[in-house]
Amino acid sequence: MIRALALSCLAVAVPFGAAAHQLVVFASVECAAVTVEAKFSNGRVTQQGDVRVLDGENNLLTTLQLGRDGTATVPLDSVDHSGGLVIEVDTGSHDNYWIVTPEDIARKCGS
Repeated sequence: MIRALALSCLAVAVPFGAAAHQLVVFASVECAAVTVEAKFSNGRVTQQGDVRVLDGENNLLTTLQLGRDGTATVPLDSVDHSGGLVIEVDTGSHDNYWIVTPEDIARKCGS
């Protein structure tokens, strides 16, 4: 009986604990820049972390710091985005990524 109660408590607690630690990364494209946003799944803004910008072949193009508002801006004229971009955010204990395709950039730039 005690084991069943302990297992049921654990089964309820584990999904909430895992969800609270997930890092959510989103990148939106404007013609001149990509805005990166990072926050935890509970809505708390990520106030520090590294943003790595890689090309479509996973070559590192640049590294930026997240601002206190959980965002960073990648000027498109400063990176080769012809093959798309992979935006990785690493807070030290959590990481996640977002892929920006060449089509995403072309759609926003009207080309």
